[in-house]
Amino acid sequence: MASRTSTELVHPDVADLDFATVLAALGDPVRLAIVARLADADPAVGLACTTFALPVSKSTQSGHFRTLREAGIIRQRDEGTRRYNSLRRTDLDARFPGLLTLAIPQGRKVIENWCER
Repeated sequence: MASRTSTELVHPDVADLDFATVLAALGDPVRLAIVARLADADPAVGLACTTFALPVSKSTQSGHFRTLREAGIIRQRDEGTRRYNSLRRTDLDARFPGLLTLAIPQGRKVIENWCER
Protein backbone atom coordinates (compact mmCIF):
# COMPACT_ATOMS: atom_id res chain seq x y z
CA MET A 1 0.00 0.00 0.00
CA ALA A 2 1.32 3.44 -0.90
CA SER A 3 1.84 6.09 1.74
CA ARG A 4 -0.60 9.00 1.63
CA THR A 5 2.43 11.27 1.26
CA SER A 6 3.58 9.44 -1.87
CA THR A 7 0.94 11.25 -3.91
CA GLU A 8 1.51 14.93 -4.54
CA LEU A 9 -1.22 17.22 -3.24
CA VAL A 10 -2.58 19.21 -6.19
CA HIS A 11 -4.00 22.69 -5.63
CA PRO A 12 -5.61 24.65 -8.48
CA ASP A 13 -4.12 28.01 -9.41
CA VAL A 14 -6.18 31.09 -8.52
CA ALA A 15 -7.02 31.69 -12.18
CA ASP A 16 -8.36 28.13 -12.44
CA LEU A 17 -10.82 28.43 -9.54
CA ASP A 18 -14.29 27.73 -10.93
CA PHE A 19 -17.29 29.41 -9.32
CA ALA A 20 -19.65 26.45 -9.77
CA THR A 21 -17.07 24.01 -8.37
CA VAL A 22 -16.42 26.23 -5.34
CA LEU A 23 -20.15 26.63 -4.69
CA ALA A 24 -20.72 22.89 -4.98
CA ALA A 25 -17.94 22.24 -2.47
CA LEU A 26 -19.46 24.77 -0.06
CA GLY A 27 -22.91 23.21 -0.49
CA ASP A 28 -22.29 20.52 2.11
CA PRO A 29 -22.76 21.34 5.82
CA VAL A 30 -19.68 19.38 6.92
CA ARG A 31 -17.50 21.25 4.43
CA LEU A 32 -19.02 24.58 5.50
CA ALA A 33 -18.11 23.71 9.10
CA ILE A 34 -14.53 22.92 8.06
CA VAL A 35 -14.26 26.29 6.33
CA ALA A 36 -15.63 28.08 9.41
CA ARG A 37 -13.08 26.35 11.67
CA LEU A 38 -10.24 27.21 9.30
CA ALA A 39 -11.36 30.85 9.15
CA ASP A 40 -10.41 31.18 12.82
CA ALA A 41 -7.06 29.39 12.48
CA ASP A 42 -3.69 30.98 11.81
CA PRO A 43 -3.32 30.60 8.02
CA ALA A 44 0.45 30.18 8.34
CA VAL A 45 -0.03 27.14 10.58
CA GLY A 46 -3.46 25.76 9.73
CA LEU A 47 -5.19 22.91 11.52
CA ALA A 48 -4.41 19.22 11.39
CA CYS A 49 -7.18 16.98 10.06
CA THR A 50 -7.31 15.20 13.42
CA THR A 51 -8.37 18.40 15.25
CA PHE A 52 -11.79 18.57 13.60
CA ALA A 53 -14.65 17.07 15.62
CA LEU A 54 -16.88 16.14 12.70
CA PRO A 55 -19.94 13.87 12.91
CA VAL A 56 -18.72 11.63 10.08
CA SER A 57 -16.27 8.74 9.73
CA LYS A 58 -12.56 9.32 9.16
CA SER A 59 -12.80 8.16 5.53
CA THR A 60 -15.72 10.51 4.89
CA GLN A 61 -13.75 13.36 6.46
CA SER A 62 -10.88 12.64 4.07
CA GLY A 63 -13.27 12.91 1.16
CA HIS A 64 -14.55 16.27 2.38
CA PHE A 65 -11.01 17.64 2.75
CA ARG A 66 -10.12 16.38 -0.74
CA THR A 67 -13.21 18.06 -2.24
CA LEU A 68 -12.31 21.37 -0.59
CA ARG A 69 -8.68 21.11 -1.76
CA GLU A 70 -9.58 20.19 -5.33
CA ALA A 71 -12.07 23.08 -5.48
CA GLY A 72 -9.31 25.45 -4.35
CA ILE A 73 -10.90 26.39 -1.03
CA ILE A 74 -8.19 24.97 1.20
CA ARG A 75 -4.49 24.31 0.96
CA GLN A 76 -3.10 21.12 2.48
CA ARG A 77 0.44 20.21 3.44
CA ASP A 78 1.92 17.12 5.01
CA GLU A 79 4.21 17.50 7.98
CA GLY A 80 5.43 14.24 9.41
CA THR A 81 2.39 12.05 9.98
CA ARG A 82 -0.06 14.95 10.01
CA ARG A 83 -1.85 16.75 7.22
CA TYR A 84 -2.44 20.43 7.87
CA ASN A 85 -5.19 22.50 6.27
CA SER A 86 -5.48 26.23 5.76
CA LEU A 87 -8.15 28.37 4.14
CA ARG A 88 -7.14 30.00 0.86
CA ARG A 89 -8.84 33.23 1.92
CA THR A 90 -6.64 35.60 -0.08
CA ASP A 91 -7.06 33.56 -3.26
CA LEU A 92 -10.82 33.18 -2.83
CA ASP A 93 -11.32 36.85 -1.93
CA ALA A 94 -9.37 37.87 -5.04
CA ARG A 95 -11.35 35.56 -7.33
CA PHE A 96 -14.81 35.71 -5.69
CA PRO A 97 -15.01 38.80 -3.43
CA GLY A 98 -17.44 38.40 -0.53
CA LEU A 99 -18.03 34.68 -0.96
CA LEU A 100 -16.29 33.68 2.28
CA THR A 101 -17.99 36.55 4.11
CA LEU A 102 -21.26 34.77 3.34
CA ALA A 103 -20.08 31.18 3.77
CA ILE A 104 -18.22 31.39 7.10
CA PRO A 105 -21.21 32.46 9.24
CA GLN A 106 -23.24 29.63 7.70
CA GLY A 107 -20.54 27.17 8.69
CA ARG A 108 -20.57 28.52 12.23
CA LYS A 109 -24.34 27.93 12.38
CA VAL A 110 -23.78 24.33 11.35
CA ILE A 111 -21.29 23.88 14.19
CA GLU A 112 -23.68 25.52 16.68
CA ASN A 113 -26.44 23.12 15.61
CA TRP A 114 -24.13 20.15 16.19
CA CYS A 115 -23.34 21.42 19.68
CA GLU A 116 -27.04 21.76 20.56
CA ARG A 117 -27.72 18.10 19.85
